[in-house]
Amino acid sequence: MKKIKVVSLFCGCGGTDVGLTGGFDYLGRHYASHNAQIVFANDIEPSACLLFKENFGVIPDGRDIKSIKSSEVPDSDVICGGFPCQSFSVVAQNPPRLGVKSDKGKLFFEMCRIIREKKPAFFIAENVKGILSANQGQAFPLILKEFEGCGYTVSWDLLKAVNFGIPQKRERVIMIGARNDLNFRFDFSKLPIREPKDYVPLKAVIEQNVASKYFFSEKAVLGMKKAQTQMNKGRAQDINEPSNTVGAHLAKVSLNSTDPVLLIDGRYRRYTPREVARIQSFPDSFKLVGSEHAQYQALGNAIAPVMLWYVFDELLKQVKEQKVVLF
Repeated sequence: MKKIKVVSLFCGCGGTDVGLTGGFDYLGRHYASHNAQIVFANDIEPSACLLFKENFGVIPDGRDIKSIKSSEVPDSDVICGGFPCQSFSVVAQNPPRLGVKSDKGKLFFEMCRIIREKKPAFFIAENVKGILSANQGQAFPLILKEFEGCGYTVSWDLLKAVNFGIPQKRERVIMIGARNDLNFRFDFSKLPIREPKDYVPLKAVIEQNVASKYFFSEKAVLGMKKAQTQMNKGRAQDINEPSNTVGAHLAKVSLNSTDPVLLIDGRYRRYTPREVARIQSFPDSFKLVGSEHAQYQALGNAIAPVMLWYVFDELLKQVKEQKVVLF
């Protein structure tokens, strides 16, 4: 069978790519290979590129995506990417159109440019839940319109990691575009969803023997207890429930931040990088290299691999069921 060729934009350390390629084990379950091959990856963050190279054997193009010509990107069946969304604005024109407030916002249009010019069968785009409410809810419909203008039929949904056997309350907007000539629209309602009684608890992934450097000092604990009542007082997690969302700030987490921490035997500590990887659903075979600060940042920014595995697995099933000739 022909390999499914994948182009990974804004690839980070490769959470999306672990899910798309498959062939890994997580929490006692094997997630089958999807016969996919990464033919091109791009990210501007060197430390994330190092993690990607170590785990996929592919050296990402480290240039700013704005300087990459479409002709330099190989042909592919799927283009995936989680574009930055912090800087969208809705320009006050009639009709309104999507604008940007900074260079980061322009990266969305670069992803659209490459999709429009390379014409893969599908694209998969990911973003934070906040994209739905950006600009009082005006930005997201325009983002969808921009993707559709590239020649794609687009469907989307807000997915929760806990519903896919991941011990984390992470929510992400997933958009799937199918090239118009395929006459295909992905149906998110067919994804397998777990009930709350079947959620995986945090205790399934935390380590028992943890180095002292991960524990907060007595001074930090006293400072937390003296803080004002409106402070977070240490976002200590219930290990019998899924974790709150892990983010890129975990290397600098404090007891008064919004990031999750653990309270084990009366002592507060941060997650280890491997715990963050597990909370995100990376397999233990995923190599963690580089500084711990860079690992926290890359893992916190990543999409949960198991969630993407289910999405792509269902996409392939629906393609087969509808007899769409592709791969």
